Amino acid sequence: MKALIQRVKRASVEVDNREVGAIGTGLLALVGVEKGDDEAAADRLLHKLLHYRVFPDAAGKMNRNLQQAEGGLLLVSQFTLAADTRKGLRPGFSSAAPPAEGERLFHYLLERAHHAWPEVASGEFAADMQVALVNDGPVTFLLEG
Repeated sequence: MKALIQRVKRASVEVDNREVGAIGTGLLALVGVEKGDDEAAADRLLHKLLHYRVFPDAAGKMNRNLQQAEGGLLLVSQFTLAADTRKGLRPGFSSAAPPAEGERLFHYLLERAHHAWPEVASGEFAADMQVALVNDGPVTFLLEG
């Protein structure tokens, strides 16, 4: 599993002009599921999401994690993260998990996140979503579970 994370001042996601998820300060995680991913990969990714040190300490250094910063976590499924972009000018998606498996693992990650942290929101799997954010820094990392 992959997650493109962005440290944000705020982020939200809409489906059909209705807000389905929003956070204040925290992490927006665009999540891609690839063939061969499993619950163990989702658990590793969640651990990184909660513990990756991207928030500033008193000295301004990135030494605090999401939990220490008491931030929110917004999870948004994004199968395009599994794209193969090495050849040509059009992405290939042969490495993406089949939709049913991607949905199952994304919901597994979301359920585990809700059990591990009180401020978790999400988009809707496979929906046409509009994501708004104010990137803080900007700070953006690609994490792999």
